[in-house]
Amino acid sequence: MANHKSSIKRIRQTKARRLHNRYYAKTARNAMKVLRSTEDKEAAQALYPKVCSMLDRLAKKNVIHKNKAGNLKSKLAKHVNALA
Repeated sequence: MANHKSSIKRIRQTKARRLHNRYYAKTARNAMKVLRSTEDKEAAQALYPKVCSMLDRLAKKNVIHKNKAGNLKSKLAKHVNALA
């Protein structure tokens, strides 16, 4: 266990940030899962901007890498466009 005051505080901060980041990353993953399972094109087109916004926010906060956010958005766009 750490003995320095600063390292003890850093451990507390890291734990809090990790929980915060996990919550928002999991929320985005669930939203992507819902979008991928959607068969209706209109519903998917309505949901797509919200999911993209979530991914952009996660990338901005460095929860996920910006290239990963771009790749995920691209895959979701292909899925939405492929719906009949």
